[in-house]
Amino acid sequence: MTDRDLLPAAALTLLLIGPAAARGQVPPAVTAGQAVSRVRLDGALDEPAWAAAGVIAELVQQSPRPGEPTPFATEVRLLVDGAALYVGFRCSDPQPRAIAAHTMQRDSAMDGDDSVAFVLDTFGDRTTAYLFRVNAAGARLDSLVARADSSSSNWDGIWDARVRRDASGWSAEIAIPSQTLRFSPGRDTWGFNAERYVARERTTLRWTGLTLDARLDDLRRAGLLAGVGGLEQGLGLSATPYALARSDHGATGNPRTSQVEIGGDLSYNLSSELTGVLTVNTDFAETDVDTRRVNLTRFPLFFPEKRAFFLEGSNQFDFGPGLGEDFVPFFSRRIGLFEGRQVPIAAGVKLVGRQGRWGIGLVDTLTDDVPGAPGSNLFGGRITYDADEHLRLGALATDGDPDGIHANHLVGVDAVWRTATFRGDKNLEVGGWYARSTGDVPAGRNDGFGLSVSYPNDLWDVSLTVKQFGEGLDPALGFLPRPGTRWLRPGLAYQPRPQKGWWATWIRQFYFELEPYLATTVGGDTESWRVFTAPFNAETTSGEHLEANWAPEFEHVAEPFEIANGIVIPAGDYHFNRYRVEAQTASSRPWSAGTTCWFGEFYGGHLTQLEAYASYADRSGRLQLQLDTETDLGDLPAGDFIVRVWQLKAVFAFTPDLVLSAYTQYDSESRNLGLNTRLRWTVFPGTDLFLVVNRGWQRPLDEDGWTHLAPVSDQAIVKLRHTWRK
Repeated sequence: MTDRDLLPAAALTLLLIGPAAARGQVPPAVTAGQAVSRVRLDGALDEPAWAAAGVIAELVQQSPRPGEPTPFATEVRLLVDGAALYVGFRCSDPQPRAIAAHTMQRDSAMDGDDSVAFVLDTFGDRTTAYLFRVNAAGARLDSLVARADSSSSNWDGIWDARVRRDASGWSAEIAIPSQTLRFSPGRDTWGFNAERYVARERTTLRWTGLTLDARLDDLRRAGLLAGVGGLEQGLGLSATPYALARSDHGATGNPRTSQVEIGGDLSYNLSSELTGVLTVNTDFAETDVDTRRVNLTRFPLFFPEKRAFFLEGSNQFDFGPGLGEDFVPFFSRRIGLFEGRQVPIAAGVKLVGRQGRWGIGLVDTLTDDVPGAPGSNLFGGRITYDADEHLRLGALATDGDPDGIHANHLVGVDAVWRTATFRGDKNLEVGGWYARSTGDVPAGRNDGFGLSVSYPNDLWDVSLTVKQFGEGLDPALGFLPRPGTRWLRPGLAYQPRPQKGWWATWIRQFYFELEPYLATTVGGDTESWRVFTAPFNAETTSGEHLEANWAPEFEHVAEPFEIANGIVIPAGDYHFNRYRVEAQTASSRPWSAGTTCWFGEFYGGHLTQLEAYASYADRSGRLQLQLDTETDLGDLPAGDFIVRVWQLKAVFAFTPDLVLSAYTQYDSESRNLGLNTRLRWTVFPGTDLFLVVNRGWQRPLDEDGWTHLAPVSDQAIVKLRHTWRK
């Protein structure tokens, strides 16, 4: 496919969408009441102030049968005072003993838990938002929404919630301080939607956006929350200092070192919607460790950003449609990490927020010297403009190279048009992007571009993406695993929900999927292709998942690469057929388990990949245990190999604010056993005490047993962090 071939496709797309967007219905509205007395968070909703609350009298079933009655009556109440928004949920349940809750840990998965949630579109742009969720055990989860189906739950805002169970169900009281949010003071109306999930029935109830095609984080289908114009941001000044004591001990024979550090962040609202942040001596000791993964490809793996400084406002940096992990032009994880080593960040500044129709995200940091990488200045910036309610235009730029030696610059532009009223009430997204890098970049085309059309709906999910990455497109502050390639990636999924017969009593939804892709060089030579099919993929009414797949593949290996220790795949062309079977139990039960097995041909031989997990959580949500394993058995002409990864997570929550967790990982490639233990005590919202212990052991190459594990690292950290606001 040539560049000229893409133009008719773009023109056809515009012709299709032009007349198809229908006028949306007037959204429902609710007005928050004024709190005339104190709200004490205990989950009971019995303070006198709640009598003045704005009320959503009922949430309606959205899934699996939109609009049909349920026995799960749900009321939502909304209050504001000058300093906070209060949201109360009253959730009736005819079987309160069956309410499911598996965790009290913050930002833990809640797929199998009874929970309530709401979104706040504080800018009214119908794209970006805050999402808050609380389960029946009081665990809290918050996310920054970049667009429908794209959000980051690694962000941690300052807010609080309490729950209470009784003989008729459960209730939740939630307080969101106004200083946690960015918004326009005086703007009296925000986008708002509320949701309740009943885990054992896999039933979702919602205020608005009741079709099966709608998601909670799709702000185009949200209602309106009025009465928030009196919320105040104060002076807009916030300081988050920290104090840290660290003790490190390397391999046996190395001396133990100790140090004390101080640093922190200072933020100020430069305008009503725009916040500037200064960070000094930035530390990420409390950040969760990465999950170890097996890489049997010749391309690098993507690991998400988890550090708090970079996550605040990260939804402003979302770029381009149809890219996923194939190309992230600004990837903040490149800052402070170089070739697997941590690089100290001496200082950084950030500007995030909105100004009218404009969205702004700017980050500039200064790193310290480390061996092989002198200190450098690294910058990433993103600007968006909402031309109307459907069209968002954007530009992005980065400057700097983490190695501190080479020059690198990248600029990009994108445009995305979205609607939730295509042919009445369907979702449709169309967009394109262009990016170009300069500086010390490889030879060849130093730009890239892409077009994407997506029709993501419940019965039919259809997409088409074409994109090209030049050989010289080198985002030093981004992520691009396969430069010098052109991609054609269509997708088709037919997802019926049986309505009659025995199928309807057993199967909730089928997913018949066809996801091919073709990757060629920029010159048109085939590098890879794959046709992923799901002839059988189903979820049962009780929540079990069963799937069988067939995926023929082709790989052209231009240069030999090492797939496992000592096993090198020679250059050449490889055709192989891969198969998968998968089964998982429902996540709403105390015990759950699942297994996935890929098998079949692989680079001239055979490969079997077996993944399995088993988890347990007591009904209070205090104790969680989960064991994950992966075993890859390769029988190739280049040699045989076995790769294993074992992971054990154990969490005990004294309360949702005092949680002890331990995460143990072992992989046979590095022969390293690692243990990360963390105690987090949220003394009160905005003040956290962390105790972190990291230990590592190494198995010698000449030892097969576990009796000769040699310690290689031992670290203990105590960190106190407090946020002061004015």
